[in-house]
Amino acid sequence: MSRVYNFSAGPSMLPEEVLKKAQEEMVEYPGAGMSVMEMSHRSKAFDDIIKEAEALVRELMNIPDNYKVMFLQGGGSTQFAMVPLNLGTGKKAADYIITGQWAKKAAQEAEKFIKVNKVASSADKTFSYIPKPGREAFSLKDEVDYCYICFNNTIYGTRYTELPKTDAPLVADISSNAMSEVINVEDFALLFAGAQKNLGPAGVVMVIAREDMLGEPLEGTPTMLTYKTHADAGSLYNTPPTYSIYIFKLVLEWIKSKGGIAELQKINEKKAKLLYDYLDSSKLFKGTVVPEDRSLMNVPFVTGNDELDAKFVKEAAAAGLVNLKGHRTVGGMRASIYNAMPIEGVQALVDFMKKFEAENA
Repeated sequence: MSRVYNFSAGPSMLPEEVLKKAQEEMVEYPGAGMSVMEMSHRSKAFDDIIKEAEALVRELMNIPDNYKVMFLQGGGSTQFAMVPLNLGTGKKAADYIITGQWAKKAAQEAEKFIKVNKVASSADKTFSYIPKPGREAFSLKDEVDYCYICFNNTIYGTRYTELPKTDAPLVADISSNAMSEVINVEDFALLFAGAQKNLGPAGVVMVIAREDMLGEPLEGTPTMLTYKTHADAGSLYNTPPTYSIYIFKLVLEWIKSKGGIAELQKINEKKAKLLYDYLDSSKLFKGTVVPEDRSLMNVPFVTGNDELDAKFVKEAAAAGLVNLKGHRTVGGMRASIYNAMPIEGVQALVDFMKKFEAENA
């Protein structure tokens, strides 16, 4: 069976060049005489791997020296607890903008530890837009410890094109748009991303945190849920997900070889435009997101007929276009077109959609 175009929201497709490189080095990592999966996280070989990965993150994202880069475990969902435990230590309060399931879950987790102000939500229209909180600089430093957003909403296909106006430290979940577009790290106090969408396989989470955010956590915070623990130990306090970090490094090398994030953003914008232009002209399919808030990475769409949606997903899979079923809260279809998805894959999807429309409209 030949490789398919995988439109999964995560774990998602990886660049074929990365997979082939990993295949070459699977049994014996150069100079080590063993696989990366076998080597000690305290070894010189792995120490080089994790340091190279951090250096590439810093280079590609233009990260200032006063920010720490950490490679952690537990997925983005563990960050839902780590953020309030480590950052909610002053006023013990934070503002959350609810733009989908993940921001909602993050707020619910934070409520276990601190006061949460849900300052805006787009739940009224199935999270199909990015809400704009009413007052200027709604998050004030003397009222809350931080303001939290989910930058790109994987399930609902929305994305911030303009950051909320806040003078409180801004925290963002960038799991599904990390390194897909240029982000000014200095706009944020902390960023985190589960790797399994745009950066690598499941198992590792990238955290970028300003050093002044890494003080003492709330009383009773477990050692493993304390950012300072991992920052001080260079992400080697315990055994990290070594192989996931190795693949993560290979993906970063691939991003650099493509000209960096700015060049990938141009390609991502071109891919998204190709799909959205068709959706806007189609008489059968329609997008579910207001145009000004559309994601570059996750594109949900529907026909309005559940049976027809199911038929489309089944026939698309048979044509080598897989994992297009939408999330249950939206229905229909969703195409996740992360960095590793070539423009040929998006063109193949659009061509299939045109054919399906001609046969079923």
